[in-house]
Amino acid sequence: MAKQAFITGGTKGIGKAVASCLAGAGYDLLLTYGADHAVASATAGEIRAAHGVSVSVLQADITDVRSIDIIDHYLAAHRMTPDAVVLNAGLTYREPFDRMKLEEWERVFFANVHFPVFLLQRIAGRIPAGGSVVFTGSLMGIEPHSLSLAYGVTKAAVHALTKNLVKFLSPYGIRVNAVAPGFVDTEWQKDKPAEIRRSIEGKVALGRFCRPDEVAEVYKMLIENTYLEGEIIVISGGYAYK
Repeated sequence: MAKQAFITGGTKGIGKAVASCLAGAGYDLLLTYGADHAVASATAGEIRAAHGVSVSVLQADITDVRSIDIIDHYLAAHRMTPDAVVLNAGLTYREPFDRMKLEEWERVFFANVHFPVFLLQRIAGRIPAGGSVVFTGSLMGIEPHSLSLAYGVTKAAVHALTKNLVKFLSPYGIRVNAVAPGFVDTEWQKDKPAEIRRSIEGKVALGRFCRPDEVAEVYKMLIENTYLEGEIIVISGGYAYK
């Protein structure tokens, strides 16, 4: 029986790179997406064609508590027992500090912290012993984030959550780790103005953004190395070295 991986936000950006990497290792995939069904379907078709694995997509809005039921019901209906769960989907909010709104701050906290906690509460019993959960944290949960207070604080919370969940998921035989990426050359980063990209590259010891496939390999390592537990792996290329 093929291994199975469930990835939230798995149809673009880092999530898509992780999906492709795991598909290359023989995992069948369930990928959630927020709104763009056309992009999700195209991603699924691309991965199927490249790797010959099963790829399903499911719309699930991480700002809506009802999506927990949607995911749980889908897993039950399809008798899925994912060996790997990658909680990658996230949200940011970039309003200046003096104009932040409480409801938007709470929305980011729900999406980045509350949603994955209560999703895991619901589906932990479906993950087989020996399974793995990997969160997407962020370098901005370690280094101060100058553009999004909510994002930096919630990603720091994700890092704390990773370590604390070890105590709660180890009785299930499930390992929990996180990746804290720095600047990864996804679609969103490619749209940055050239001068901003040069400024960021100037702060990275390796002088460039991380390739999506490079960060995806770190997720795969955390999933498959059975002695990695409660770790937060930073992949920043030596950010702030200069």
